[in-house]
Amino acid sequence: MNVKNIDSINIVPSQSRVLFRPFIPNSERIKNILSRIFSLSEKEGNLIINNIKKEYNTEQFNIEKILLTNFNLIEKFISHDSEIPYNKKLLIGSFFTQKYALESAALCNPSIIEHPNQSGLKKGELRFILSLRAIGEGHISSIVFREGVIKNNKISLNEAASFLIEPIKNPNPFFIKNLFTRKLIELGIWNDISKNIIEPLSESFTLESLLNSITKFIRENTYFTDIHITIDAIKTLAFSNYEVVFDSYTSISERVIFPSSPTEINGIEDARFVKFIDDDKTIKYLATYTAYDGKIIFPQLLETSDFISFRFLTLNGEAAKNKGMALFPRKINGLYTMLSRQDNENLFVVFSDNLHFWFDPIKIIRPRFTWEFIQIGNCGSPIEIEEGWLVLSHGVGPMRKYCIGAFLLDKKNPSKVIGRLKNPIIEPKKNNKQGYVPNVVYTCGGLVHNNKLILPYSMFDYSTTFAIIDIKDILDEMV
Repeated sequence: MNVKNIDSINIVPSQSRVLFRPFIPNSERIKNILSRIFSLSEKEGNLIINNIKKEYNTEQFNIEKILLTNFNLIEKFISHDSEIPYNKKLLIGSFFTQKYALESAALCNPSIIEHPNQSGLKKGELRFILSLRAIGEGHISSIVFREGVIKNNKISLNEAASFLIEPIKNPNPFFIKNLFTRKLIELGIWNDISKNIIEPLSESFTLESLLNSITKFIRENTYFTDIHITIDAIKTLAFSNYEVVFDSYTSISERVIFPSSPTEINGIEDARFVKFIDDDKTIKYLATYTAYDGKIIFPQLLETSDFISFRFLTLNGEAAKNKGMALFPRKINGLYTMLSRQDNENLFVVFSDNLHFWFDPIKIIRPRFTWEFIQIGNCGSPIEIEEGWLVLSHGVGPMRKYCIGAFLLDKKNPSKVIGRLKNPIIEPKKNNKQGYVPNVVYTCGGLVHNNKLILPYSMFDYSTTFAIIDIKDILDEMV
C-alpha cells in the first residue's frame, strides 16, 4: 500500500503555549494574600501591573480581560465601601492568575473534521479543524484545536497562538427531568431522597433550582440516614452536564477545553469528532470522549455547532462504558449508531433511538491477525464512502505495539463486516521506538477528501503528523 507520510508536518508539544487559569486557594489564604496586596503603595502596585501588561498584552491577546475575570472570582472576599480602581482590580487579579503549560508533555491522539467555514477556498480545497489531546503538568489532558487547509493533496497548518483561553462556563444550565431521572436510576441512586428532590422540579429545570431543591430537602429532612451519599451523586451528575462559550473573536487555536467537572478532574481524553447530519439536514459536530477522575473512566458526549459554544453531556446505558465510543455521522435505519469497545478486546456496534442512552451491544470484530491479538478497537468515527462504512482501527500485538488498520462495514447493516486489512496502514517506525509511550501510533479520526484518506496520527503518544492514502489502495488490500 502506498502511504504518503507528510514528513514536513510534525506537531510537537510546546512549553511556550500556555493557558491562563484562575489560582484560587482556600479562603484563609485568599484573605492573607489580599491583605499583603492592600499593603502595597499605589506606585508599587502600578509598577507590577504595568510590567505584566508590557509582557503579555499583544495585538491578538489582552491579558487585562483575564485578570479582571479572576478578580471577580475573589471579589467577595474584599470588604470595600467604594469602587476599587481599575488598575487595583488588575493587580489583585494578577495574584490569582497562573500560567499552565497544557501541552508540555504530549500533543497526540488527533481527530480531523471538516471546518464549518469553507468560504474563500478554491474548488478542490478543504479547510479542516484538527483536535488534539494535550497533556500537561500533572498528566492532565485537555482538548486543543488547530486549523488548516488541504490543497492539491498537500496539507498546511495555520500558526498556533501562544496563549490559550478557557471558555466561560454557563453557571445555570438546563436539565431534562426525564433524562436526569433515567440516569439516576441507572446509577442505582433513585431512592426516597432523590425522588423527593427531583419530583417537585419542572420538566426542564436549571442547576439553580436543583440546588435549591437539595437545600430545601436537607433543611426539612434531617432524619434521613446516608443523605449525603445520594446528594453528592446528584450533584456530580449535574456538574458533569454543562455548557461553555468562548469569545467569538478568539481564533480556534486560542481555545482549549480544559477539565471542568468532577468526572473530568484528571483529564479529558481522546475526543472522536464527527460531523453529524440529522434527519432534518441540520448539522452539528459531536465528539465522544473519555472523562477521567483519577480512578474511573466516564464516557461523555460533546456537542457544538460552531466550535464557540459547547455542551457536555453524560452517555448512559449498559453499553456506554469503556473507552473508544465513536458515533456514525448519521442515523442508520432511523437509529443513532455507535461503535464501542465493551471488553478491552473486541469491537461492538450499538443502535439507539436516544443519543444519550445505549444498550444491547453487538460484537462485530474480534482479533484475527497477530498485530491485533491483544486488542482491537476503533480509531474514530466511521467514514461513509460509496463501498460502505470505512472504519479506522487500532490493533495491539506483540511487545504491546499499537498499529493503525481499517475495516469496511455494510452501509445498510453496519453490524456486517465486508472487509478488513490483513496488515496495518501505519505502524511504529523500526528506527524510533522511544517516546512518551513507546511503540505506539494512534488516531482518533480521519476524513476522506478527493478519494484519499487524510490521516492525522500521533507517534508514541508524543507528537502528531499526517499521512495520505488512496482509498482504492486500502479497499484493494482488504480480505
